[in-house]
Amino acid sequence: MTFLEKQTLRMQQTKTQLCVGIDPDIAKIPEYYHNQSNPIAAFAHDVIEATSHIATSYKLNFAFFEQYGKLGYEALEATVAAIPKDIITIADAKRGDIGNTSKAYAEAVFTQLNFDAITVSPYMGRDSVEPFLAYESKAVFVLALTSNEGSFDFQRKFVDGKKLYEVVIERCMGYEQKGTLGFVVGATHPSELAGIRASIPTVPFLIPGIGAQGGDAKETMDANNGGPAFFNVSRAILYPTMSYPTYKDSVRMKAEEYASLLSTI
Repeated sequence: MTFLEKQTLRMQQTKTQLCVGIDPDIAKIPEYYHNQSNPIAAFAHDVIEATSHIATSYKLNFAFFEQYGKLGYEALEATVAAIPKDIITIADAKRGDIGNTSKAYAEAVFTQLNFDAITVSPYMGRDSVEPFLAYESKAVFVLALTSNEGSFDFQRKFVDGKKLYEVVIERCMGYEQKGTLGFVVGATHPSELAGIRASIPTVPFLIPGIGAQGGDAKETMDANNGGPAFFNVSRAILYPTMSYPTYKDSVRMKAEEYASLLSTI
């Protein structure tokens, strides 16, 4: 099964394009997890249990695991293992280095951890991206126009008459691909998102920024115009302000709310 086939099948099952981001922060998770042998793994496990009925995918931000050292690495492995096999896993690792280093990063994420997809920085060019694209049935989301404020520093600057993010997309589309190439395009840039989608209507996008970063679900869905996409929501689901009987209930209700907003029907 190709990456896009797996995505399509899952979307047919859930009727949504919700991607749940797992960014564990011990300072924010409920106090009772702190008594677990691995608070991060226990927290992530409950998030998955509460949302796996409607999540098309999970995006695991490596930094939020790696900051806790050995405990975090163990939690990362446990979290990937807990995700049902029919749900897409995205490693938000933002790797990108010279060719042999990228090849090692790709082996770690795709073979050792068995993620379906990874985020990659294109700054070092072709030989830093193509090792990730060498894996059939896997996907590579190249950073194009990100959702953070700093995206204005470089990504919109003009290079040879085009904005840098446009150059990134154009060049990457010409790279050798065995796997699936996609792009990260932030929900905080709906007008630019619409333009990018119009230029590459069938390429998958990873779209962060809905929820805590201010992206609007409906506006973003409209801008994407029905293209293949993973609309990521992290903090708004992980740390809900509502108070249901249990934390898992609160996470489930918030995830279902976003799943409805990102409905494909």
